[in-house]
Amino acid sequence: MKENRLSSTQKIAVTALLIALAMVLSYIESQIQFVSIVPGIKLGLTNLVVMVALYRINEKEAIVINLVRIILVGMTFGSMFSMLYSMAGGILSGLVMILMKRWGKVTMTTVSMAGGIAHNVGQILVAMVVLQTQAMLYYLLVLWVTGIGAGIIIGLVSAQIVKRLPKNLIG
Repeated sequence: MKENRLSSTQKIAVTALLIALAMVLSYIESQIQFVSIVPGIKLGLTNLVVMVALYRINEKEAIVINLVRIILVGMTFGSMFSMLYSMAGGILSGLVMILMKRWGKVTMTTVSMAGGIAHNVGQILVAMVVLQTQAMLYYLLVLWVTGIGAGIIIGLVSAQIVKRLPKNLIG
């Protein structure tokens, strides 16, 4: 019984730590301006945390960490619209990354790239509904290119981080 309590406490601590790290990375990323290049693009630093959780904890915790981070960052630094866009992108990318990981025939970099692309698709779909236009589909091609590039970088870094962590962060 005591061992379960320790494991539960450890799980809460690690999850909270990863949420906090994701929030810090989100704030840092918000300070990096890519606007002059292409409006709306981001590197996806918080996806590092999601990838670590996905590969070193479990799928459920990865989704929880991402959703809690989106809500907290939206309430702290964003708006209802930014939270809506992030939520759509986060849910879709999380599901795609879980399916790709379960498939097992792809690398972490591919999982990350697929997540980046799915995140952009989720955000564009919400933008199309909010703005009531299909014209946003044209912007998706630009976001896919940047999503693939960011996904490669985040995937490579994630793979290195995961390689150096114990198989299961929550004992």
